[in-house]
Amino acid sequence: MGIYLSAPKTEKFSEDGVNSRLRYGLSSMQGWRATMEDAHAALTDLDASTSFFGVYDGHGGKVVAKFCAKYLHQQVLKHEAYLTGDIGTSVQKAFLRMDEMMRGQRGWRELAILGDKINKFTGMLEGLIWSPRSGDRNYQVDDWAFEEGPHSDFSGPTSGCTACVAVLRGNQLVVANAGDSRCVISRSGQAYNLSRDHKPDLEVEKERILEAGGFIHAGRVNGSLNLARAIGDIEFKQNKFLPAEKQIVTANPDVNIVELCDDDEFIVLACDGIWDCMSSQQLVDFIHEQLKSETKLSKVCEKALDQCLAPSTAVGEGCDNMTMILVQFTKPAPLRASAHDKSSCPEEVPIESKTSRN
Repeated sequence: MGIYLSAPKTEKFSEDGVNSRLRYGLSSMQGWRATMEDAHAALTDLDASTSFFGVYDGHGGKVVAKFCAKYLHQQVLKHEAYLTGDIGTSVQKAFLRMDEMMRGQRGWRELAILGDKINKFTGMLEGLIWSPRSGDRNYQVDDWAFEEGPHSDFSGPTSGCTACVAVLRGNQLVVANAGDSRCVISRSGQAYNLSRDHKPDLEVEKERILEAGGFIHAGRVNGSLNLARAIGDIEFKQNKFLPAEKQIVTANPDVNIVELCDDDEFIVLACDGIWDCMSSQQLVDFIHEQLKSETKLSKVCEKALDQCLAPSTAVGEGCDNMTMILVQFTKPAPLRASAHDKSSCPEEVPIESKTSRN
């Protein structure tokens, strides 16, 4: 459940960005939670032809979410598969790479730097939001070339985060997800999930958890974690005889590759603080209604956060941290299918058109 404040923090971190292919808006709000554990990344120009968006929802602390917001997109760029055009593989490897990087001495130091700081006046943990801005071209890809080996007293972070990212290049959209943050596309006003919420009671998740020596109690892994996949949470990844993909909790994402078409309007990525309050279709409908009068996408996101915020902590839903990224495709643009191809959009957008690689 987490610790709640006596009154919600409704101040928002919001930003907008645009390039020739798309425009986006985002907003994050701490809400009723005592700390802000969400982080995100929004980069319209990951390289000259590629855009990257990611939502990271932390649990047990914010450090892993901030670590992913700082480094995951850099690792996508670095992987050799990215250089050959295989974005799906490079994203999948970047998810797994996060755990590897955090286990070493440098990772230990980086997590300490990104860690929670206590406000000496209020005694509260500061809830600052980490966000590499799309317009900030000063960021450099960190080689992380040499790993000094594991820290003698540090096996890895006990906290963790979900990760849901979308990478766009041309008319190809790659979505990777581990956890219960979600990516949804609006196609002619119809909402289609591009990711699956990884809950322990899903059959494929339950099978892996049990085979790795874990158990499920009250819908939680080992009676503790209500997610079956996450980055971090190293205590659930201690079986030395199993690969990363088969641990009790795995960072291995589902990877879904979709070819965009003329009927595709926008995608939205959001943490479960949003999806606990709205279904995918309800949020798509809400966005369509707001776009009739609001041109700034970050304002649409802000209104969605306010709509989801609970009036009190007695309600349950609407008391979590909330982060939402709205990405609207520019028309006309190279993202679209050819004008003469009037039947280019399939009737459905399947989840996991390209499955996880084990």
